[in-house]
Amino acid sequence: MKIQVVVHPNSKKERIEKDLFDSLHIYVNQPPLEGKANKATIESLANYYKTSKANVRLISGAKSKHKIFEIS
Repeated sequence: MKIQVVVHPNSKKERIEKDLFDSLHIYVNQPPLEGKANKATIESLANYYKTSKANVRLISGAKSKHKIFEIS
């Protein structure tokens, strides 16, 4: 399954929200440096979908707020 995500790094409170267009907004408290925000996003998605982190893969948008993940 492929999902579109908008990541908000440096947030005070970590959370996941859905918008009206079924896009997930993920708020993580990690900075967008050296892939820290991407790793935190993978952890959040794994917890949200109740799967392991190995099943969540970043497909595109490694340096963008708008990302596409594949969850197997």
